[in-house]
Amino acid sequence: MRDHEVSVVIPVYRGARTLEPLLAEIAVLAEGATSTDGHRWRVVETVLVFDHGSDGSDAVIRRLAEQYDFVRPVWLSRNFGQHSATLAGMSATTAEWIATIDEDGQHDPALIGALLDVALARSAPLVYARPTNAPPHGWLRNSASRAAKRVVAGLLPGAGSPQFQSFRLMTGEIGRSVAGYAGPNVYLDVALGWVVPRVATADVRMREEGAPSGYSLGRLIGHFWRLVLSSGTRGLRLVSVIGAVTALAGFALALLFIVQRLIGVDLPEGWTSTMVVLLVATGFILMSLGVVAEYLGMAVNMAMGRPAYLTLADPENGPLGRARSQAAPRGGDDLSDRRGTRAP
Repeated sequence: MRDHEVSVVIPVYRGARTLEPLLAEIAVLAEGATSTDGHRWRVVETVLVFDHGSDGSDAVIRRLAEQYDFVRPVWLSRNFGQHSATLAGMSATTAEWIATIDEDGQHDPALIGALLDVALARSAPLVYARPTNAPPHGWLRNSASRAAKRVVAGLLPGAGSPQFQSFRLMTGEIGRSVAGYAGPNVYLDVALGWVVPRVATADVRMREEGAPSGYSLGRLIGHFWRLVLSSGTRGLRLVSVIGAVTALAGFALALLFIVQRLIGVDLPEGWTSTMVVLLVATGFILMSLGVVAEYLGMAVNMAMGRPAYLTLADPENGPLGRARSQAAPRGGDDLSDRRGTRAP
């Protein structure tokens, strides 16, 4: 029986206070662990991606790299943001699984086993953590986050955004491929959704953040706007739909005015023709803009690096193809929390 090998990717911006206790927990998992369903797994490397925070995180990363042989630092040239830092870390991994967690200690690394159980049970190459408790933020921010995800769910094919989480587990082959093609402005989870056939979720309990969030209101708005812009062309097609509806409304109103004129209804002079022309012309203008927007959407998809296809090795030879009989008997170290199997 061979353990499932996991690379942990942690984008680091303000982790000076939280990285050391977090790596102490991961060090235990580097010795090996057993999930609830009896699958043996271990962390073979932890990639710490320095995203140029101002709290001295770089010195902590250097110290941890000297202390633990499984720590691999990645140094970015400047601040690129969490998603770009995560992509950089994913591209530097080597294991058959990639887990991404935050630096602030909110994600318990021991719960990677719960995500692994769901991935193997449902043959899902991508599993998101689904918090069973309320996020450790204020009511306003939590409400805004839920509303933003609902908006984007209407724009995304497959409506996957409600389950987006920075605590995720994916196969290493897909993770490294996504890191290779994703453009600089694409939202990481949208890029994963382009090529992943099945997505599942695992119920986990989130911990309190060990450090204040590094996201200001402006950065959160920018985060949401990037999600909207990289979520596809449905928003562009909406322009064409509105134009067609407006033009049809103009023709219907013209027909109504003709009927009213025939039955002797007194209508204001010039008002009827003005309204009909306005609606019909506006409709055709919007439809024309919608066609132009479709061409722009094609250019945007190419700029974001959306692939026409993605080739992988035979899944039966990968981590999802392991026979369930290889799982260790129950009764080993139980390092996971409650597990769920909700999938879209």
